[in-house]
Amino acid sequence: MVERYAREQMKRLWDANAKYSAWLEVEKAGVKAWNKLGLIGDCDCQKICERAKFDITRIEEIEKTTKHDVIAFLTSVSESLGEESRFVHYAMTSSDTIDTANALLMRDSLSVIIEDTKEAIEAVKSRALEHKNTLTIGRSHGIHGEPITFGAVLALWYEELKRHLKNLTEALEVISVGKFSGAMGTFAHAPIKFEELACGFLGLKAAPISSQIIQRDRYARLACALALLASSIEKFATQIRHWQRTEVYEAEEYFDKGQKGSSAMPHKRNPVLSENICGLARTIRSFAIPAMENVALWHERDISHSSSERFWLADSFITTDFMLARFTTLISKLLVYPKNMMRNLNLTGGLVFSQRVLLELPKAGLSRENAYAIAQRNSMKVWEALQEGKSAQDDRGESLFLRYLLSDRELIESIGEAKVRECFNYDYYTRNIDAIFKRVFGE
Repeated sequence: MVERYAREQMKRLWDANAKYSAWLEVEKAGVKAWNKLGLIGDCDCQKICERAKFDITRIEEIEKTTKHDVIAFLTSVSESLGEESRFVHYAMTSSDTIDTANALLMRDSLSVIIEDTKEAIEAVKSRALEHKNTLTIGRSHGIHGEPITFGAVLALWYEELKRHLKNLTEALEVISVGKFSGAMGTFAHAPIKFEELACGFLGLKAAPISSQIIQRDRYARLACALALLASSIEKFATQIRHWQRTEVYEAEEYFDKGQKGSSAMPHKRNPVLSENICGLARTIRSFAIPAMENVALWHERDISHSSSERFWLADSFITTDFMLARFTTLISKLLVYPKNMMRNLNLTGGLVFSQRVLLELPKAGLSRENAYAIAQRNSMKVWEALQEGKSAQDDRGESLFLRYLLSDRELIESIGEAKVRECFNYDYYTRNIDAIFKRVFGE
């Protein structure tokens, strides 16, 4: 329900009524600016600001003839006014209206995305602190590496999301600019003060310089910021999908009562939310391509950018908003299984301690090459034994790797049995977790 509401809320920011409302807001800002400059009297300014309105059906009807949406819009607005309508859009060009209105829509929408991201950050932080000391196995290439904590994985996500929040905030500043500089951006028919006043009424900065349009590197910056954010969310979702694999089963998506995973197999509990997020992320990334290609336009403008912006702007915000809401729900309700994590830690018969053993030997005077050879030859024995079906641990709870190491005369002569046994201690791998969390989360 939360996800659906988030999507509907953002959709309303990009429907036809929102677009034309933004256009009208821009036109009124221009009128108020001319009023300040003395061109439009107080009475006419008041009439326009209070009475001007549009009719979407009428706009569509007019556009069938004009084949120009801004002219159709302005005609509809003028029909709601009297003689004062002559001052609407005075000394402005279509892109003054469209691009400045886009800035309003992008600003409001990106502000929602920023709040969504903050909610996701807080959800990740909460789960990271909850599982700060929950032992799990770290993997590289999909293969067991060394022990870590589940909280540390989430702390890394938290830090990554913070970078995206900074990036989005910077993008917000980049896209929050308007223009009232006229057809070629030269202010031939209006003073620069006109633009400054009009943008001020809208809460926007005036672009220091523009052509007939706001330059599209600003839009591309936005699209790339959303694409990067989506890429990280996909990264997180992919990891959750791996954790939910039957052979791993260290965490899984919350499964509602009455939920079904398969039409054919009643036992299925699939990572559908994570898979959905991955698909949405790919879609959001795809919008960065037309946004970047729109940077290169002919001379002071063409309209090759216009057609793609009519859908990628709205769709990128709506999709990102929904993806973030879904991710926040997913991480907040994620089911975590510490016992299964410990089971997997012990799955390879103690091999996760191989580097610890390796690092003790140079302290005793052995070369790194010789130390590596000792640790690796015993590790290979464990892999072979596991392939033959031997148990990873014996009845006393001692791992295969420990048993092979204790029977290695060269090793025991170098560092002794007690030092070997000391290497098999999970606390060794979590001794700096507090310091790491302090660096990430502060006090």
